[in-house]
Order: sequence, then C-alpha cells, then structure tokens
Amino acid sequence: MSINTSDISRLREQTGAGILDCKKALEEAGGNYDSAVDILRKLGGAKAAKRAGKIAAEGVVVSYIHGQNKIATLVELNCETDFVAKNDKFVELAKDIAMHIVAASPIYLNREEVPVEVVTKERDIYREQLRTEGKPDEIIEKILEGKLNKFYSEICLMDQSYVKDEDKTIAELLTTATAEIGEKISLRRFARYEVGEGMEKKSCDFVAEVAEQMEK
Repeated sequence: MSINTSDISRLREQTGAGILDCKKALEEAGGNYDSAVDILRKLGGAKAAKRAGKIAAEGVVVSYIHGQNKIATLVELNCETDFVAKNDKFVELAKDIAMHIVAASPIYLNREEVPVEVVTKERDIYREQLRTEGKPDEIIEKILEGKLNKFYSEICLMDQSYVKDEDKTIAELLTTATAEIGEKISLRRFARYEVGEGMEKKSCDFVAEVAEQMEK
C-alpha cells in the first residue's frame, strides 16, 4: 500500500520517532494514523525498557526563574553520557521540566518520597468523607485507590500531567525521551521555591549543595 509522506512527517513530528519507524508503523496500521501512533508509543516504551538498567551518571542542573524573580526552580536531569548531556534537545527537556515545576508546584519527586503518615492521613480523611456520604465499606476501599491516585497526581512530579501535553505524565515524558535519545534519561531531584513561602528540607539541601559547588 502507498503511505502518504505527509503522514510520515506528521507522525515523526508528533512522536519523535525516526522516519523508517514511522513508515513501518503506518504500514503495520494499514495507513491508520491513530493506530500508527499507538504502535510507535509501544515501540518507544520497549526501547526505553531495554535501557532501564543503565546507569545515568551524567546530566545537567538547570534553573528557571519566573514571575519577576518571584518563583525559581532547580532541576537535575541525568543521562548516560557527557555527549548527550551537551545535546540541545536534552538541555531543552530539562528546561521544560523546570518550567513545568514552576507551573504545577509539585511537592515530591515520586510516590516513594511521600511520607507514610501523609498518605495515611489523606486515606483516613477520604474514608471518613465517603462514610459520611453513606458509601458501604466494600465500595469505599475501591474508591480510595482512585482518590489516592489523584492525590499523587497533584503532589508528585512524576505523576503529574505534563503542562505542555496533558495526555502524558512527566514519567511518560521521560520514557519517550529515553526512546528518542537512545540513553536512559532520569530525573534525580528538583527544588522549587517562591517568595514568601518555605521550602521543604529536601529542596533546601539541594539548593545548599549547588551553592556550595558554585563557591568552589
């Protein structure tokens, strides 16, 4: 079958996949564009999975200041080689994530960082709310999972919907970047601080460490 070159270009622009991969995906999908996108997403996920065990010891620390110097962010984005760390696309990704953090105000990097007592408190609050609404206990436990997932999506960076593309989370953004760049891309830590607001200890430690390195 004949594949439209404009579809290949559009597919490449949307997914970041190579020309040959886009052509093969369209052929496999019988020319259906949406199906081709799904195929490429699965392919990207498979490529990223192969690099999951790699060590990302290189990278960059970028900063972003917004709102007339009222809000600032520091982000450490890691990769496997110094070559990729100097790549414009990689640095741009780090800057985009920094801008996302300013806009979305995450508190933690991922679910594992959320203290147990915080999760327990939220769970108890949701459970009491649902009981007040008259929900039976067996239904409450099922609903709780969904409410906690929403809670994580609000406070955990990796679970948040990317502000530039709300169809994907930050975790999915990194998976896509890993597949496109060909190296494991990981987000190690971040700090967000705003005039008049305090910073959690984790963020303060990061800022202090960067400041110390700059003075050397």
